[in-house]
Amino acid sequence: MRILVTNDDGVYAEGLWALVKELKQVGKVSVVAPDREQSAVGTSVTLHHPLRVKKVQPKIDGVETYSVEGTPADSVIIGLQLVAKDGIDLVVSGINEGVNLGNDVFISGTVGAALQGYFYDIPSIAVSAAFVDGKVMFDAAAKMGRLLAERVKQNKLRQKLLLNVNVPHLPFEMIRGVELTRPGHRSYHDGIEKGHDGKRDYYWIVRGEPVWDEKEGTDIWAIRQGKVSITSLPANLPGSTRSRVLKDTCSALYEELCPSND
Repeated sequence: MRILVTNDDGVYAEGLWALVKELKQVGKVSVVAPDREQSAVGTSVTLHHPLRVKKVQPKIDGVETYSVEGTPADSVIIGLQLVAKDGIDLVVSGINEGVNLGNDVFISGTVGAALQGYFYDIPSIAVSAAFVDGKVMFDAAAKMGRLLAERVKQNKLRQKLLLNVNVPHLPFEMIRGVELTRPGHRSYHDGIEKGHDGKRDYYWIVRGEPVWDEKEGTDIWAIRQGKVSITSLPANLPGSTRSRVLKDTCSALYEELCPSND
């Protein structure tokens, strides 16, 4: 199995390499990721200037690794067209430092990269882990990425697949379940801050405190309950075959992710 890994936190981000370590157990991994932080750029693609691509030293031996002077979506396109010429079976984006819930999916570079893989009809997964008090627990999120990759390899999940996976800030033994969810509503009521550089005014976009919709069955609700959230995008249709397959998958994943919790 050939797996392309990217992210929006940069090619040397800790979360990316935690994910690579797990995915190497499933197949051949190639990394193509932005050369710097590219959060909140969504599915943005660079069309008006050239992209520089550089082969770089991997953090894990044997993993072909490239940095791209561009967005996460650019990185996936470069990966598919330039690096992985023999084809890719799965695109995995992450692990993002912080959850991508509700409306976040529209601006998330992590989700945007996975969406680019989806546009190519390649099974694609975005993985994010909660960021609490300046810390992220990557282990559970990395293992979740591997377990889902194994199911893609075994053809237990359909080819046309885009999953947004969010993992709570908890050790394995405290995770309470794996839920198939729908996107909730999380808005930030963004504001602006004005400054002056001596010649002219400038402005910063400032994120406000998020307003949460915690209705049962949403991704936000699942994380608040200490559960892993798996959301099928663009939409999860109730009663569809995909819903039934994913619900069964969630139950099995919990047993494998947290066997001591049974």
